[in-house]
Amino acid sequence: MRVRDAASRCNGQLRRLLAACLQLARALREWYLRASTREQRGLKLLREWLSQEQLAQYDANKYFEVIGCHTGKRYRICHGNGANILELGDDALPRTGGCFVPSEHLVAADVMLAQKIALETDERGALTVANNFTPR
Repeated sequence: MRVRDAASRCNGQLRRLLAACLQLARALREWYLRASTREQRGLKLLREWLSQEQLAQYDANKYFEVIGCHTGKRYRICHGNGANILELGDDALPRTGGCFVPSEHLVAADVMLAQKIALETDERGALTVANNFTPR
């Protein structure tokens, strides 16, 4: 009798564990689908805002270049959420790097679009808040 009681308790515990695992798997799947949708929407919006030349650069290299509105300097915005902006020299090689991102967590394409708009419309303001780094 004791063996049956122990087996019954184990079966009940196993059922509860499997139910909890199934619930976690469903939650993970829903989170993944929401995250994928945000990434897709962000990328769609970014692509709509890029010029034909920038879009070609992005499709080929996962970066695009912008011209600063105040200095006329060229910047390369690489795919990513931070430490992804390179100031280019006349030889098109990276001279310095910059990092400025929105205060909220956004998908990479949304961050890149914000960086593009900032450099093209308020370069000085964007560079004021940027953290600089030496590119590798």
